[in-house]
Amino acid sequence: MSGVIVSADFHAPRGLHNCHVQTLLPRLRALTPLARDTEILDLPDGDFVELAWVCPAPRRQDAPLFILFHGLEGSFDSPYARDLLSAASMLGWRALLMHFRGCGQTLNRLPRAYHSGDTADAYWLIGQLAKRYPHAIKVAAGVSLGGNMLVKLVAEQGGDGLDLAGAIAISAPLDLAASADALNRGFTRVYQRHLLKSLHDKTARKMAKESFPIDLMPQQLRRLDSFWAYDDQVTAPLHGFASASDYYRRASAGRLLGEIELPTLIIQAADDPFLPANLFDRLPVPSDAVRVEITPQGGHVGFTDVQKGRLSSWLTRRVMRQLQDWTPIPCPLSPLISRS
Repeated sequence: MSGVIVSADFHAPRGLHNCHVQTLLPRLRALTPLARDTEILDLPDGDFVELAWVCPAPRRQDAPLFILFHGLEGSFDSPYARDLLSAASMLGWRALLMHFRGCGQTLNRLPRAYHSGDTADAYWLIGQLAKRYPHAIKVAAGVSLGGNMLVKLVAEQGGDGLDLAGAIAISAPLDLAASADALNRGFTRVYQRHLLKSLHDKTARKMAKESFPIDLMPQQLRRLDSFWAYDDQVTAPLHGFASASDYYRRASAGRLLGEIELPTLIIQAADDPFLPANLFDRLPVPSDAVRVEITPQGGHVGFTDVQKGRLSSWLTRRVMRQLQDWTPIPCPLSPLISRS
């Protein structure tokens, strides 16, 4: 048996076809208002991750639980995060986002940071949630880097290794080397510069501490102007990889698609500027637990259409439909996710 790769039902409206327009549009809309409670979750190695819990939370301890993992340098304030968390909460789900180390309101304690294949923190979180809410159905979603991490995690743990009913990966760079190449070409370098600036700033703050383990001068850090260069000089040595190539090979989740046992939905756009063309032609055939939906347009975590004369998120509606499919208990259908 093999997984299903199908065309999704998203089509960009006239004038919004361009992949860069789709990528940037969500960042031009006002953020969805959303209240949160912050929790510091201590990790076994002495570090911590910051959790953002949507409030008010459901009163029922067995309310379904939606766990979101953001993309590279994302946070609770990423447009997709606000949209997905808000919509899940409206459906009656308990919703939270796990900030990767250093991506919350406070820099993490240890010199290390996070990376695309770093599954340990998410595994620890899901284990803690299983203890707190043993009777709650749980679904996890990961966006971009968080999507690759989540696919790798579910492949590593098998069908019974996680207290999850399903996983959703959105715009995931399942071939990290190919994505690093894509981000170093043409207009897409704009995104690379933006993301690298954020990474450089955080790394510079850590370099100012005596305990930073990499022998790198600030001026050398600033000259790392591609992901290949940054990951070779910072990400790889900081997290135990021999090189950027070694990191990309070992951290890419695409090579594990045939091993996934947990029901998994992967949503990608064929024109995603962060990903190589025909990504799935270079990857193993997905297992029968995987459904891949590919849209002709959508950019990177874009998927913006128009509903009733206003910009709307097809992505949010699609994810919420999936949450309903994986939840045997009835949930109120909000206007945001109407199937019409």
